[in-house]
Amino acid sequence: MSNKAKTATMKNDGKSALTPKLRFPDFQNAGEWENKPLSACLDYHQPTPYLVSDTNYNPAFKTPVLTAGKTFILGYTSEQHGIFSEDLPVIIFDDFTTASQFVDFPFKAKSSAMKILQAKNGANIKFMYETLQMLSYEVGVHERHWISNFAPMLVSVPKPPEQQKIADCLTSVDELIAAQARKVDALKTHKKGLMQQLFPREGETLPRLRFPEFQGAGEWEEGTISDIGTVLQGYGFPERYQGQQSGDFPFYKVSDISRSLGAGKTFIEKAANYLNENQLKDLRAKPIPAGTTVFAKIGEAIRSNKRAITTVPCLIDNNAAGVKSVRGKATDFFIYLTMEQISLIDHAGGVVPAVNKSAIEAIPVKFPKVEEQQRIADCLTSLDDLIAAESQKLGTFKTHKKGLMQQLFPSVVEDDA
Repeated sequence: MSNKAKTATMKNDGKSALTPKLRFPDFQNAGEWENKPLSACLDYHQPTPYLVSDTNYNPAFKTPVLTAGKTFILGYTSEQHGIFSEDLPVIIFDDFTTASQFVDFPFKAKSSAMKILQAKNGANIKFMYETLQMLSYEVGVHERHWISNFAPMLVSVPKPPEQQKIADCLTSVDELIAAQARKVDALKTHKKGLMQQLFPREGETLPRLRFPEFQGAGEWEEGTISDIGTVLQGYGFPERYQGQQSGDFPFYKVSDISRSLGAGKTFIEKAANYLNENQLKDLRAKPIPAGTTVFAKIGEAIRSNKRAITTVPCLIDNNAAGVKSVRGKATDFFIYLTMEQISLIDHAGGVVPAVNKSAIEAIPVKFPKVEEQQRIADCLTSLDDLIAAESQKLGTFKTHKKGLMQQLFPSVVEDDA
């Protein structure tokens, strides 16, 4: 277990508490913040009385089932007993991963590894949640962290009125972020609904919505991916070549695809690794062309259905695959739109889910003439551009909050004990 932790004040002798760079006018002369252990500000409850037993999570039910970590809301339950509903809001803390979430609604708990944290001694729960976000800890395997590691950790806190002021400020920023996130989600939902209208449904060969100039163009052709695209394979990536920040060819991994889409981008432009011409020859690798739709082909990453379009000749690793349009049969963006609608997990096999080249090539598809494909692409490209712009704005808001917190909280220092 590592004992190296970063906190918002930490000098372990308990002296020389810090003050933030940015302070509200009412508190300019309020003195230094005070070093306290987290256990002086937060109390914890075991989730045992609130654990769910009904595993048939039905979205029609109202009470969410929560776990800490990335998933957070697992589903909903019909159970009426053992609902945590008093003294809200609280913080959920995952005792294994140290992930935390701010919760202001009644819930049932899923995991006994959770801790339910409540403010005590006049502390503000929202302020304490943001304080936790300023901490980091090197997580060991199969360790429990709250009681032994986090509870005694020193943090710097001001008086309750200043805590409330900071909490109110950050809550306002959170509301702005949430509103922008809803806007992005609404645009993505609109795009999904539009695509369902512009592409034929299962068992049909005509879309429900068609541009006027193609109303009498007849049915879409039925075939497979191999009729409109060429499936391209990835390559193994030797460790000796990994880590280069620049070069002639980006070498995309599945993580690069995820990062690009996380930034709201359809086209992938940045990689964590690059290769030069000589290294390409050493690998005996052939770059895949610009305009190829790339995606994960193995493991749980298949379920995410993440797709991106390459912008330059590049390589992909052997956990990914790509489809490049066949000239005269499809456009690059139509391939992308088609692949977006295919759930590869439905075509995967093996104990570890995977799709091979032949399985991808055999996936059934429907497609119109290239001219109609281009018209659909032009429409949805404009929508993608709007989604990308709004996603970028969302990222800017999140970056603004991060920078604001760095100003509103004392500088982070490191404990080298």
